[in-house]
Amino acid sequence: MPSDSKRAPFSSPSFAAPTLLRECGGAREFSSYALYALVLTVPFALKHIFGFSALTYVILTALLALPVGALCLVAHSWIVRTPTDQIGALPNQPIESYMTILDKELKAMYHGCTKMPMEMFYERYFDGDIDLTGDALEIFEKRYDWAFFPITYNVAKFFVCQWIPELLVHSKKQDETQVRDHYDRGDDFYAAFLGDRMVYTSGLVGDSSRRETLEELQDNKLRDVCERVQMRKGDRHLDLGCGWGTLVSYAAKNYGTQSIGVTLGRNQTAFGNDRAKAWGVQDSAQLLCMDYRDTPRRPLYNRITCLEMAEHVGVRKFQEFLMQVRDMLEDDGLFYLQIAGLRGAWQYEDFSWGLFMAKYVFPGADASCPLNWVVAQLEATGFEVRSSETIGVHYSATLDRWYENWLQNKDSIVKKYGKRWFRVWEIFLAWSIIVARQGSSTCYQILAHKNRNAFDRSALISKPLGFGMPSGSVQA
Repeated sequence: MPSDSKRAPFSSPSFAAPTLLRECGGAREFSSYALYALVLTVPFALKHIFGFSALTYVILTALLALPVGALCLVAHSWIVRTPTDQIGALPNQPIESYMTILDKELKAMYHGCTKMPMEMFYERYFDGDIDLTGDALEIFEKRYDWAFFPITYNVAKFFVCQWIPELLVHSKKQDETQVRDHYDRGDDFYAAFLGDRMVYTSGLVGDSSRRETLEELQDNKLRDVCERVQMRKGDRHLDLGCGWGTLVSYAAKNYGTQSIGVTLGRNQTAFGNDRAKAWGVQDSAQLLCMDYRDTPRRPLYNRITCLEMAEHVGVRKFQEFLMQVRDMLEDDGLFYLQIAGLRGAWQYEDFSWGLFMAKYVFPGADASCPLNWVVAQLEATGFEVRSSETIGVHYSATLDRWYENWLQNKDSIVKKYGKRWFRVWEIFLAWSIIVARQGSSTCYQILAHKNRNAFDRSALISKPLGFGMPSGSVQA
């Protein structure tokens, strides 16, 4: 029977509990009707002033729709009012309570209760013009007291001059350059927060009554993925974007699969193959250093997994990628896709965080989209979605452990990579703990198979929740 007891919110020791819950302005406050009116009236005003023909007006409306919409969004980000349905009040502490501004000109602009654009804060923090007065996570929990999230000139410039061109291209050369510049920085850099497992994807909380270690979270996830796709001895398993290859070796060792991992990272390939040898599965687990588009397609694979790599495929190439996966998969095979995404009911903080991540942490990951978009792409390419889980809160717990590790290794990172790189990852991890917890960005576990009449769907039946428990009477 259902319990009458209620657990206090954020009471689990697995998660970093928020100290200030706030909503940011965004989609709810943005008027689509006002946008449509501007898109129509701006070219109409030009037609009236310059005496353009009706045909010219139609052409102008088509040409100006995107820039007018973009300018409307930018302007709204600066003037949007804070939603009134807030849970807690702001502390209203001066900005000096949170940071020490070292640059005199910047200090003259931002003091007392004046709020700073978030993009300005992190750029100047990375440059050394600002020092924090305490722990970054604690300060970011109260970020609405000292920051706001407008689309600044630098953010717009990055979006137009770098993000959009990268989205449109996604060539093999572009992806190779981005991946190797990022992941071949040094295994010690990533080990400083990923720990022994060297898994750069969300773990899973198994026991919310205690604070599980990072290793437990990742082991929970590795086991969950293998069970979810029903791995069996002898299965041909392909892991696309395998990172350091932990899942590849794990599946081969614990499930007897013949596993192949594909990554563009040279360091990751060497590390993963060394790990396979250390675990005694070098004959059944192998990493290949290549673009996913060059993956050996035959013989077909029984199980294909892709954990948080598909974002880097890009929006423009996404259906092509899924069609390749379908071509490589046996007719009775299973495809597991774990992909990060943004919520559809956006807030301006979501944009600010997303473009920060695109610039500094995950360049080229433009296919981080809402769930409905991902599902639509899968269905359009001939897949049927068997199940979907949203695991953003699990990602928050994982990031919390990464953040702890990063702080513990501060001295070694600063010594080898410099203060700037330490600070970039410090802000990335601290901010992302919150972003994943509050739903700005999340992560989806999707299990899919070919949408064929002959597919045995009964093989995937799982017991209903509460099966075998007394359920009470359904009669009047």
